[in-house]
Amino acid sequence: MSLSELKVRTAKPKEKFYKLTDGDGLYLHVAETGGKLWRFRYRFDGKEKLLALGSYPEISLLDARKRRDDARRLLANNIDPGAVRKAQKQAKVEETETFEVIAREWHNKFKTKWAEGHALKYMRRLELDLFPWIGSRPIKDISAPELLAVLRRTEARGAIDAAHRLRGLCNMIFRYATATGRAQHNLAQDLIGSLPPAQKRHLAAITEPKEVAKLLRAIDDYHGSFIVRCALRLSPLVFVRPGELRHMEWDELDLENAEWHIPAHKMKLRQPHIVPLSTQSIEILNEIKPLTGNGTYVFHGRTSNNPMSNNAILAALRNMGYTAEQMTPHGFRAMARTILDEVLQVRVDLIEAQLAHRVLDPLGRAYNRTSHLPERRKMMQQWADYLDGLKHGAKVLPFKTKEV
Repeated sequence: MSLSELKVRTAKPKEKFYKLTDGDGLYLHVAETGGKLWRFRYRFDGKEKLLALGSYPEISLLDARKRRDDARRLLANNIDPGAVRKAQKQAKVEETETFEVIAREWHNKFKTKWAEGHALKYMRRLELDLFPWIGSRPIKDISAPELLAVLRRTEARGAIDAAHRLRGLCNMIFRYATATGRAQHNLAQDLIGSLPPAQKRHLAAITEPKEVAKLLRAIDDYHGSFIVRCALRLSPLVFVRPGELRHMEWDELDLENAEWHIPAHKMKLRQPHIVPLSTQSIEILNEIKPLTGNGTYVFHGRTSNNPMSNNAILAALRNMGYTAEQMTPHGFRAMARTILDEVLQVRVDLIEAQLAHRVLDPLGRAYNRTSHLPERRKMMQQWADYLDGLKHGAKVLPFKTKEV
């Protein structure tokens, strides 16, 4: 006897589960807890099988009959409806386990551990060089030759270093996919040695005092944007990484105590950092404050809530006539590192600590942000005064040979 909507709706649970049969293999499973589940019993290839059709009331009696009839049509064509259901489920899983979906999941999970600039750089590499080619592919189906072919697209345009960085990015994503059960193993690891060797490049820097003097005078004569000019003037004085400088915020500055407190999430080593500010640095910041002081960033871009472009200082150096082989924004760090050590004879551990490199004390412990702060403050003022002297034509001190 066929079921009615009323009989299905009013079916009550009992001490044990029971079935209400509708016909042609369809029945309602009424559980002890009161749950009502539609089931379709059928035979295929000589075996009895069971297909779940959903639960009541989400699936009505009419809907359950339609699903049963669909399954019977498949059986009439010698197709197992259970196998079809499994394939459909697998297809849905694969839609959510593509390379792009998992890469974005990985990026979102770990981006708080990276500097903002690194997070943006990673995503840009993914969107430009990986997603267009393998983004829609289920990550478990990607083969090593397929991944290598994508990397070689980047290699083919002469960007060998970039191809190696892409492989490193894939290494982190496939390692994450393997750890979370979405990939069998780390394909990117298999590709080590498959690309031509990366070419070691040192970022150009001016370290000869006479040339530094010329650069400082060129900066003072720069006639571009006032914001960029101020950033250029501050760059040699604080010698932080370019991304740290352009993301400088007014809330991070303690001008009264002449300190810039950079939070951990903006630093390469993910440790907070203090930059003592010389009187020359304070003067530059006070100059720009009337223009940008009401916004977030000291050196803002088109709007006060966005930092200056990452190419702004680079473009200014090029406009001043300095080529990529002569000077880069990162070169201000090498300039300070070299001259402080070899000309001004400052202790190397103080220089390294101020560069925010990992420095260990004699007991093997990493210096924290306040280590040797009074000495670093003195060093930063000495450095600023030395640069002023160079710029105004003071006698240039020769590089010294340290006693061994």
